[in-house]
Amino acid sequence: MKQFRVAVVGATGMVGQRFLTLLDGHPWFDVAAVAASPRSAGQPYGQAVAGRWMMDRLIPQRVLGMTVLDASDVKRVSAEVDFVFCAVDMNKDEIRALEEAYAKAETPVVSNNSANRHIPDVPMLIPEINPEHAEIITLQRRRLGTRSGFIAVKPNCSIQSYVPVLHPLRGFGLKEVSVCTYQAVSGAGKRLADWPEMEDNVIPYIGGEEVKSEREPLKVWGELTGEGIISAQTPVIAAQCLRVPVSDGHIAAVSVRFDKKPSGQEILEAWRNWETVPQQLGLPSAPTPFLRYFEEADRPQPRLDKNEGRGMAVTVGRLREDPIFDWRFVALSHNTLRGAAGGGVLTAELLCKQGWIKHK
Repeated sequence: MKQFRVAVVGATGMVGQRFLTLLDGHPWFDVAAVAASPRSAGQPYGQAVAGRWMMDRLIPQRVLGMTVLDASDVKRVSAEVDFVFCAVDMNKDEIRALEEAYAKAETPVVSNNSANRHIPDVPMLIPEINPEHAEIITLQRRRLGTRSGFIAVKPNCSIQSYVPVLHPLRGFGLKEVSVCTYQAVSGAGKRLADWPEMEDNVIPYIGGEEVKSEREPLKVWGELTGEGIISAQTPVIAAQCLRVPVSDGHIAAVSVRFDKKPSGQEILEAWRNWETVPQQLGLPSAPTPFLRYFEEADRPQPRLDKNEGRGMAVTVGRLREDPIFDWRFVALSHNTLRGAAGGGVLTAELLCKQGWIKHK
């Protein structure tokens, strides 16, 4: 197939860097432009990230000498590409304005940012869970006055470890969820070596994270209407989010209550038999299987399991009865792969396959 030309907007940050490593050699996408803040614009990409390249592999040759464009020069960036991945570090109002500017320039945006997540006509996609939510793009285009431009977002990395594990259980009447997430430092765009306060420490607060963890799943499970996506009312989710001294990989300790308590075997079968659209479509970034259950009592672990399915799978273990709720388990996802850039790439693959993103 003819490759789509893409830009990474916010290419010098940690998530932008991760996008570039994932897109290197991608069968569908070719990086045609990189963009960042004015302080990086005009420099070769390798020079712009000198001393702050955070990935465990070399800068892709494709972008090493590429001139960094100014992310705010929407017209120029849009002229180079079919769509953009957005991972900028700006305040929410600025991000919302920038992403809408790209969409109105008829350049679709697949965003890692939170600024547009709760706009009713912006789909917030976990491709295995709610691929049908892309249909709301028609309503969004009507609002924006565009033919092909739109914004699609991926959810916060914190929910990617437990929402995919809860989703196959909704048929049992999922009622209440208590979750505590133990989140890696890369979720804050940092490395352990750069964050001495994290050594031998846990920080029991991540700004804004608990609200996102409680609200965003309900939009993912929401209903498509003529007014936009209406968030689900259940389950009720109570979240606590802690920063822990781990490089990559968010763990969630989850307790759940159902309208009708299933057996442990029914839960395991629901996880095992769940059929998902990205895997059926054979999307390049889709892991098979999406969920993997470990029988071992001490799994999953970030060090051992974060890269399951090339970092795109979700792992789960320790299913056992809960004396207060009905059942409890532990789940894990790679926060900068499944939870950030990798989830964005998979979302773009889905939108291209569904025909929402086309060649200019």
